[in-house]
Amino acid sequence: MIHTSINSARRRLVLGFGTMCAAIGIWLARDTPVLAQMTASDEIKRRNLEAVERYVAAWRAGDRAALAASYHDEFTLHYFGRNPLAGDHVGKPAAIKTLVELSRRTNRRLLEIVDVMAGPHRAVVIAREAFERGGQRVELERVLVFTIKDGLLHHCWVYDRDQTLVDRFLADG
Repeated sequence: MIHTSINSARRRLVLGFGTMCAAIGIWLARDTPVLAQMTASDEIKRRNLEAVERYVAAWRAGDRAALAASYHDEFTLHYFGRNPLAGDHVGKPAAIKTLVELSRRTNRRLLEIVDVMAGPHRAVVIAREAFERGGQRVELERVLVFTIKDGLLHHCWVYDRDQTLVDRFLADG
């Protein structure tokens, strides 16, 4: 009788251990795609960060060729506000033409890259720039939100801290 209850206890222990192992196996199998997804997501973040860091390095260096090379052929620039440059500038040539016109109207200068960050869907640059026109000079904080395609900047949405001030600088002229 004692022998039977020990065997019974062993059986329960083995069955309990087996059930626990099976549960752990199911849990690991269930979470494996999540772990793989996290790894893939981290890789996408890394690539997005690399793309935006190349752009920032070119901007800091004033290297126009490297800046242009960082744009995808389908690059689209999205400007907000109520000014002649507001709207969507689709395609690399149109976007570059708009950036040249922005510089002409504002004599813009990069003062500082405040921060650069990236996630799996967007990369962001926070920059301080100086605009100058007609003897007036202002410093602006701007947030550039990018999507990345094929390792290049694909879309950019520009958010200005003081859109009304930017609109004044971009007014006809």
